[in-house]
Amino acid sequence: MKKVILTGDRPTGRLHIGHYAGSLRNRVKLQNTGEYDIYILIADLQALTDNARNPKKIRESLIEVTLDYLSVGIDPDKSTIFVQSQVPELTELTSHYLNLVSLSRLKRNPTIKTEIKERGFEESVPVGFLTYPVSQAADITAFKANVVPVGDDQLPLIEQCKEIVHTFNAIYGDILVEPKAMLSDNKVCSRLPGIDGKAKMSKSLGNCIYLSDTKEEVSKKVMSMYTDPNHIKVEDPGNVENNPVFTYLEAFAEDKHFQKYLPEYKNLDELKAHYKRGGLGDVKIKKFLINVLEDILEPIREKRKYYEDNLDLVYKILEDGSKKARLVAQNTLKEVRDAIGLNYFDKK
Repeated sequence: MKKVILTGDRPTGRLHIGHYAGSLRNRVKLQNTGEYDIYILIADLQALTDNARNPKKIRESLIEVTLDYLSVGIDPDKSTIFVQSQVPELTELTSHYLNLVSLSRLKRNPTIKTEIKERGFEESVPVGFLTYPVSQAADITAFKANVVPVGDDQLPLIEQCKEIVHTFNAIYGDILVEPKAMLSDNKVCSRLPGIDGKAKMSKSLGNCIYLSDTKEEVSKKVMSMYTDPNHIKVEDPGNVENNPVFTYLEAFAEDKHFQKYLPEYKNLDELKAHYKRGGLGDVKIKKFLINVLEDILEPIREKRKYYEDNLDLVYKILEDGSKKARLVAQNTLKEVRDAIGLNYFDKK
């Protein structure tokens, strides 16, 4: 029997190469093994919890995110792409789970505490935002997902989901499936820094390289990237730690790229060694990174262009995926309602 994966993204803008390194390319890899039933959620309701006054942003981003999915190789014949708001059963599941979680427990969630601080909400945090881990638990359990790919910073959300599963099953019987987190093997890929050297690549900080960026935009952004501020002259020894250019090369460069674009080095270790002892300029490694990224992004751009020219097909993929997902969620909700005893008018 196949394992079930649930994963997804909030539609708050285009996806960037941090998303690609951290999750998207692994989703493609997992889908192509044929070993999983994969559900990919576009969490528009969750995005509205802190964007309720700008629904246009969510509506427009919905298509942008879908285009990014399709362009990197997510195959709707192998993975079910669906829209959260089009599966209303998720909302009812959320309401049932909210009765099993205390306000103090939600406030203690480390992920929520961090995100509230980042957004400057403090005590003005929207209730919907505070409770989105419960909504996320509904998303996971609706599809009986037993595998959820996440980064380290998302582990508290999975723990909260497990708590809800344990509590529900203890009260009502073994209905819900407990999920397990799937962490990335490559810690470098789990969170790429921004091109400005900030710890996090973020749309709000404007320090991203987007999957849909043109070749010219990518080149301009890479050439402006933060490196080692003490590496002033070519002959100066350079630091590869906390140097975004080398971090990106760790995430994306393969030996084949050296053979193709920088044959004087066998691999990244040799390039690092030269930079650390001095005699290697930033411009050279940045140009190499541009070539590496272009090898990845050019096929993505071509595929995206096809879907941009066929938006009716994109909407059809979302509609069909949402209908398929809803059927699964309906079955789980029925089991939940039956277990609680809300089947008042069931003829049986």
